[in-house]
Amino acid sequence: MRFKEVLRPPIWVLAFIYFLLLSLVIALWAAFDNTVALTSFIAATIIIIYLAFGMRSIISFDGKELRIDRAHIESKYLGKVTILNSDSMRLLRTRDADPAAYLAIKFWVPVGIKIEVNDPRDPTPYWLITSKRGEEIAALLIKP
Repeated sequence: MRFKEVLRPPIWVLAFIYFLLLSLVIALWAAFDNTVALTSFIAATIIIIYLAFGMRSIISFDGKELRIDRAHIESKYLGKVTILNSDSMRLLRTRDADPAAYLAIKFWVPVGIKIEVNDPRDPTPYWLITSKRGEEIAALLIKP
């Protein structure tokens, strides 16, 4: 595998969700007893661990295929690659977005790349991907 990037949620996102869940635990503890509070605390902890792994995104490229989580596309169908800064990324995922585009975006990563799709059978015009290592993956995707 020539490229692999794992985008994990930042600790502040997980902490915010966990604090919301803990406020529910406190409300249940106030209304019921310690057993209910302990059970809900364990459930909240399991939920946050599940979210920590479920909210991550894995981008990989092995020279033949680009994979983003479960989505994949062969490299022969990849077209022009554009590296996006935070301003152009914000515009492309909001006002200038194409409804048919494939979006692999995470709100906590402000930069990314746009990869045009050159497959006449695929109605998807481009893939919009958030990546902290956009220059590196763009260099691999650009055909010599």
